[in-house]
Amino acid sequence: MSLLTRRRLLHRAALSATAAGAARAGLTGAGAAGTAASTAALVAGCGATPDPDGDPAPHGPLRFPPGFRWGAATSAYQIEGAAKEDGRGASVWDTFSHTPGRTRNGDTGDAAADHYHRYAEDLDLMRDLGLHSYRFSISWSRIQADGSGRPNQRGLDFYRRLVDGLHERGIAPMATLFHWDLPQTLQDAGGWENRDTAARFAEYADIVFRALGDRVPDWLTINEPKTVVQNGYIWGHHAPGRQDPDAAYLVAHHLQLAHGLAVRALRATGAKTRIGPALNLHPCYPADDTPEASAATRLYDGYENRLYLDSILKGAYPQDVLADLGPDSRLARGIRDGDLKIISSPVDLVAVQYYTPIYVTGQGDTVRRWPTSEASWQQLYPEGMYDILTRVTRDYGTIPLTITENGLPCPDTLAADGTVDDTARIGFLRDHFAAAHRAIRDGVPLESYHVWSLLDNFEWAEGYDQRWGLVYVDYPTQRRVLKRSAHWYRTVIRDNGL
Repeated sequence: MSLLTRRRLLHRAALSATAAGAARAGLTGAGAAGTAASTAALVAGCGATPDPDGDPAPHGPLRFPPGFRWGAATSAYQIEGAAKEDGRGASVWDTFSHTPGRTRNGDTGDAAADHYHRYAEDLDLMRDLGLHSYRFSISWSRIQADGSGRPNQRGLDFYRRLVDGLHERGIAPMATLFHWDLPQTLQDAGGWENRDTAARFAEYADIVFRALGDRVPDWLTINEPKTVVQNGYIWGHHAPGRQDPDAAYLVAHHLQLAHGLAVRALRATGAKTRIGPALNLHPCYPADDTPEASAATRLYDGYENRLYLDSILKGAYPQDVLADLGPDSRLARGIRDGDLKIISSPVDLVAVQYYTPIYVTGQGDTVRRWPTSEASWQQLYPEGMYDILTRVTRDYGTIPLTITENGLPCPDTLAADGTVDDTARIGFLRDHFAAAHRAIRDGVPLESYHVWSLLDNFEWAEGYDQRWGLVYVDYPTQRRVLKRSAHWYRTVIRDNGL
């Protein structure tokens, strides 16, 4: 990796930290016209005055295709709790969150939303909302405490009960194998910098596939490998908390290799079920009309999107990214013969997670064009949903797509009458649903949409300060309360549209 590239990557980390500080100080980007402006106006108040019919900014009517599936998403460490029960081992997030100064207020996922004990109640909530699909993740350290060896039967039994409960309520399970909670024992042996971790992941995947088999119709391999790379190894504000760009892109390669090995492991079982990656994709736009901004945006897109899409769907890493990293980078030196063939093992679907656009200057820096949510990194631009979906279809063909995360944090509070009025979230979701609808109309094979998230939960480094859920969780009592957005979403599901 060149010194220039290393400096650029670390500079991005500094810009991210500056943006986060500005957001906590109450600063936001400039306003704009169209749906982004309407969403921003709602979010600015996070409880703005609704329209006379009770919902903000109606589009209607928009009807989705017959058979379109509506769902919600969660992840294991963020909701399960029971961190030391029934044979579960420690993960990198247990270690990270228990390290002073790593998370807001010193929060941990030890209890989270206590889903491990309250899963039946949560399944009933899903049924009452009318969900067609539930996307969740499996805790690797609950299946193999140390990341290898004999499986923990109590862990497998929990996920069997969860999957059976979903089927009993007419909800399709969509399971993610890895959502950032690497067993700590594997991290101690080098983590994702160690190529052997990809092999251990394939063994873990095989255990889970053989335990749950066709009971899970859709499998996702690695959730947001880019977030592990950037947040965990460049910026350092996620586990394992490193700031080492040289290591980061070797980690990217091993995560991609683990994905491909898991795809092959599923095929080897003979299960008649589908599998694909879950990628957070950020549409990248030039900040101005200069040739320099256009060129910088192309490279930025390589790091944000093509590094993962091209390797999985085209069997090659983008040449501009490889050239920028340099022939002596750990990524370049870590690629072995046959790796890209494994990584590009044919998949059945691609899960897209959309939260924010990125605007790039001619110097390769980023600027904010739209107001942000409580999450300082999230610019509010629903049109980005349309752009990224159509881009994937245009550049990679008509592979089935599913949205597995899209949502908004709000400072939700429980009112005296026992309700939670999150009008802003309704407006946000309505605008993004409309953008997805337009993408379908223009030929995108989008099958389903999973709102992030079902429950308020442990939001990684932000602890419990940010609430993303359709369902309010009163953490001291673990009481669940449907927010206004949940009642609205139930109507969307019933009507299959807006």
